Amino acid sequence: MFRILHDTKIDFIRLWKITTAVTLAFTIPGLIWIAVSNYKYSIEFTGGTLMQVAFNKTPDAGDLRSTLDRAGVHGAEIVQFGTSSEFLIRAQDAGEVAQQAHGANAVAMVIEAALTKHYGTGSYTVRSVDTVGPKVGGELRQKAFYAILVSFLVTLVYLAYRFEWRFGVAAVIATAHDILGTLAFIKYVHLEISLIVVGGVLTMIGYSLNDTIIIFDRVREDLRKKRKETLYDTVNRAVNETLPRSVLTHTTTLGALIGLAVLGGEVIRPFALVMLFGVVTGTFSSIYVAPPILLWIEKRWPRAVGTKGGVGPRNVRSSQQNTPRKDDAPVAAHR
Repeated sequence: MFRILHDTKIDFIRLWKITTAVTLAFTIPGLIWIAVSNYKYSIEFTGGTLMQVAFNKTPDAGDLRSTLDRAGVHGAEIVQFGTSSEFLIRAQDAGEVAQQAHGANAVAMVIEAALTKHYGTGSYTVRSVDTVGPKVGGELRQKAFYAILVSFLVTLVYLAYRFEWRFGVAAVIATAHDILGTLAFIKYVHLEISLIVVGGVLTMIGYSLNDTIIIFDRVREDLRKKRKETLYDTVNRAVNETLPRSVLTHTTTLGALIGLAVLGGEVIRPFALVMLFGVVTGTFSSIYVAPPILLWIEKRWPRAVGTKGGVGPRNVRSSQQNTPRKDDAPVAAHR
């Protein structure tokens, strides 16, 4: 049977100081940027009208914008979409027009009338129209936040029941790291916050948690074997034992996501980009965030001998004569 990276003995956790510096250098500037300049939200969250129009002859974007301004649709965003003759018209600031026309749906009619008047009947085709009211947009934004929060709480309860609270806290902190890093990534690449992007973030949370749970489950199995080794070495062993599975899983996932990002079109590309980063940060946190935090929690609140997981201070101390101490690790054994 084909096997890769079999029986490796890489000391992953030894690099925790370097990896912590790297993740802080990536995340903190992004969060500061978000605080200074907020995200750009799609019409699902702000309310407005989004229309996809295909012209028979490619118009000038400036002329198209002027046409909409004269019709009272001010500040419309016009983006080339697909071919050179297709455009996305986003009218988020058309509230006055919508109010005068008795509803956001009528904004699309105003846009169509302006295009017909300027370019002529039959000169374009409306491919799709999406309209969302401001109230609905605010509710969607609130529900998106609640969805992420609920996923956190459910995860913590599940891991606390399935393993113990130490594993749950470490996994949730690692997932919070992934979310903050993903938010910074979204800002860096100027992605628009839409329901597709929120779906990508939620999917990334599940993917990252699955990777962390697999490593923690192997830690628990190794602890039950009651080897005479430190918890530090047990966690490192678990990461190495799951490394072949991680490489194969992440490689196939990345291949599919790259295909979606390149060939999936404008609609699916934001989801693919968020997930591409999610695979990277999820793998990173499962190795360099969750295990060191678990070790720190074990040092701060050690378990008694015979508790769930089968390890306690006696198990950790008994190996100090046989296992060298890793001086730069967050914790290797209880003294």
